[in-house]
Amino acid sequence: MPSTVEIVEVGPRDGLQNESVLLETAVKIEFIDRLVAAGAKRLEVASFVHPKMVPAMADSDQLMRGLRRSAGVKYIGLALNERGMRRALDAGCDEVNFVMVASSGFGLRNQNATPEQTAELFERISVLAHDDKVPVSVTISVAFGDPFDGEVSTEILEMLVRRAIAAGASEIALGDTIGVADPWSVAQVIKRISPILGNVPLRMHFHNTRNTALANIYASLMEGVGIVDASCGGIGGCPFAPDATGNVPTEDVLYMLSRAGMATGLDLESMIDTSNWLAKQLGKELPALLPKAGNFPPADLPSA
Repeated sequence: MPSTVEIVEVGPRDGLQNESVLLETAVKIEFIDRLVAAGAKRLEVASFVHPKMVPAMADSDQLMRGLRRSAGVKYIGLALNERGMRRALDAGCDEVNFVMVASSGFGLRNQNATPEQTAELFERISVLAHDDKVPVSVTISVAFGDPFDGEVSTEILEMLVRRAIAAGASEIALGDTIGVADPWSVAQVIKRISPILGNVPLRMHFHNTRNTALANIYASLMEGVGIVDASCGGIGGCPFAPDATGNVPTEDVLYMLSRAGMATGLDLESMIDTSNWLAKQLGKELPALLPKAGNFPPADLPSA
């Protein structure tokens, strides 16, 4: 298992995109600033899709212009097509995350594309990021199950990983978009694709729809994966997935990793404070459990 785990904070993008409350750009920037102050070094902050598809991300260009850039911090933008890729690069994203899809049922509804078509598109437009010397990662959505087609073929995942790497992907992520993965399937899939990856890092993205996200992260760590996505407060979910619920909460992940002595560079108490602040901005209780239960042992516990 890795001694250091990199957490990519996706709350500002994958988190806020599925919330009914649309935060003002200035509030989003404050959210990002708080996450950076807590130690976040890679954050997915913007989505360059059509505003009608995801209204919560309509201000992504404005947000990128208004960010207070911090040294050593990477701000990531999501792109689904050529226009999105160009917008993300023009906006000054430090990294672009492109989405391939592992199943046609979800892909045709979400991106109007099959798995093969998303691979072909990446092969055509990845050169835009390469020309600008901007890293471009690939997330494979519904990698563990499609809400319309059911189980996803591992052979499809292998095909997409091979094509993404051949086209210059800087990192591969497997996305459990609808939260159906379990620790056994996670371990099996990682074993299958690891020989294909070579030196390209693997990142895991789990939603907690069926309360298995932490177990799936543990299974990923056991297979040597050292990069995971998480969302402050556990907010978010995919707006194109039926009955979507939030991502795995960053605070809950941090607690589990800290108990194992794994370094993340993130401060748990600061993340809890940010989660509580975010709950007030959204006007609701968030799914994360650490802000409710608190860290252990408590900071004010008398010494023996």
